[in-house]
Amino acid sequence: MKKYLNQSLWFLAATSLLALVAAGCGKSGGDTIKIGEFASLTGKEATFGISSHEGTLLAVDEVNAAGGVLGKKLELLTEDNQSKPGESATAVNKLIARDGVIAILGEVASSRSLEAAPICQQNKIPMISPSSTNPKVTETGDYIFRACFTDILQGKILANFAGQKLKAKKVAVFTDVKSDYSKGLAKYFKEHFIAAGGQIVTELDFNGGDKDFKAQITAIKAANPEAIFIPAYYTDVALICIQAKQLGVTAPIFGGDGWESEDLVKIGKDAVEGTYFSTHCSADSPGTKVSDFVAAYRKKFNGKTPDAMAMLGHDTVKMLADAITRSGSTDAAKVRDALASLKDFDGVSGKITIDAKRDATKPMVILQVKDGQFKLVDTVNP
Repeated sequence: MKKYLNQSLWFLAATSLLALVAAGCGKSGGDTIKIGEFASLTGKEATFGISSHEGTLLAVDEVNAAGGVLGKKLELLTEDNQSKPGESATAVNKLIARDGVIAILGEVASSRSLEAAPICQQNKIPMISPSSTNPKVTETGDYIFRACFTDILQGKILANFAGQKLKAKKVAVFTDVKSDYSKGLAKYFKEHFIAAGGQIVTELDFNGGDKDFKAQITAIKAANPEAIFIPAYYTDVALICIQAKQLGVTAPIFGGDGWESEDLVKIGKDAVEGTYFSTHCSADSPGTKVSDFVAAYRKKFNGKTPDAMAMLGHDTVKMLADAITRSGSTDAAKVRDALASLKDFDGVSGKITIDAKRDATKPMVILQVKDGQFKLVDTVNP
């Protein structure tokens, strides 16, 4: 009986030990460093999430091929939020509580980053958004960072572009009231445009996902603007441009980084020809850093040309790997401090310096749709 009791006690002890080891492997103390990603891989803005995810995957492959970080490989765990409200919070909670990731990468859309940021802040897990430009994202707390400029700068650059390049003194603004990104960018554009002596002749709105914009476009046309600013996402923008052309609108149309998707041209076709938008970087930008990335991306993804979202997704991984290396640790507070001190980081999207608000100081580009392609028009340094 004593023999069997000893065997039972040994079995329980061994089982408990295995459980502890398994639990420990779920954290950064295992053979890999787990990082989480949440992205819109399906749904309305899927091209954003897919591009960002592909850039992220390529960067993880490159880091691991070079030996990993602190002697360990990066392990990327990705959750699809389906472009739906509420899903980002669920995804990030799962990545932190179940998977034990040491950092979170995402999202492209500001509304979805604003869902996730409070969760990361509360759990003291560093989060890096590749391209959420709404200033409120990093205002959430000291664990929240971004690899891109904010709408404060983007609004100013677009206001200058409208006045100086388009020679427009009277502009109409068409805003998606369901989007934090759209409302924020519209606000900062208007402030800078008016301060420079411009006039907003009319301001109308729509709900993202609408299909019929003809009533608002008719009212915009009647206001006789010299240019039309649409701070929205590509799915809505393409339909708006189609209907604007049908109604005989001839004023130049321009917008922000939410336009950048191959689907803008696939859906909008000739209706988007000649339009302009600002974004973070371009595959046409000069320099070996960009050309090397474009070549590697095309090789991995069947000849596909990367957009800004892919470049920024790539940069978030490299920024995180750099922070872990410089801190010599996967401890969240130490990684956070290293991210906060990032200066002149040589990213694919340009040199990145994190400022006191945990935003990226970096260049911006203006692209034009020309012959169905996105062509580089100008590069603007901060």
